[in-house]
Amino acid sequence: MIATRLHPDKQSAAQAVAREIAGLIEIRSKSGKATVLGLATGSTPLPLYAELIRLHRESGLSFRSVITFNLDEYEGLGADHPQSYRRFMEEHLFRHLDIPAANIHIPDGLTKDAAGHCAAYEAAIRDAGGLDLQILGIGRTGHIGFNEPPSSCETRTRWVHLDEVTRRDNSVFFGDLNQVPHGALTMGVATILEARRIELLAFGEAKADIVARAIKETPSDGCPATWLQRHPACTFHLDAGAAQAL
Repeated sequence: MIATRLHPDKQSAAQAVAREIAGLIEIRSKSGKATVLGLATGSTPLPLYAELIRLHRESGLSFRSVITFNLDEYEGLGADHPQSYRRFMEEHLFRHLDIPAANIHIPDGLTKDAAGHCAAYEAAIRDAGGLDLQILGIGRTGHIGFNEPPSSCETRTRWVHLDEVTRRDNSVFFGDLNQVPHGALTMGVATILEARRIELLAFGEAKADIVARAIKETPSDGCPATWLQRHPACTFHLDAGAAQAL
């Protein structure tokens, strides 16, 4: 069952989730354990990343014992491409923290062996002890990560073909739809569901319909976000706009 938490605005939601992450890091650090975070990209988590940076700078929150795995990366984009998710994460989070470079994991959009690379990514998550907490956004197609419909609850990290709705939505970052890749590497639904906690962020009226579908519809391949209903500790953090269809 999906829990919902309504926030007055996206900044309040970001602060709430950042506090949860900070608390998790502090608890696990005291016991000498790493914290394994699954991270998302796009405009939705930006306030969260800004708040984590603030906690690091102003409150001394250390990320030295944190290991991260990003959800996805565009096919064909290297780390130096301005729209790669590697570049995004460096600019908006990693370069501002004390996280060791060796602890950062992002799928390689330039891999020549997608199947082998994705299998190794899954193995790295397992070797790290699994994801303690996964951050998610939600796309208008119901995708989580880049798991476009149809995506079963048994899918693992793999190459996917991007839906045209997703490509159009993301074209604002590229400036031209023709520049948006047609494929991506993404964690699978099963990979996401194995995280011990899931925190999904959604803001604005444009997300209202898909948020309602994710929460109310019977879980199915046709709306991958509905599989989150089967997770024992999944919370949707919403503002009034995103919650208006509930």
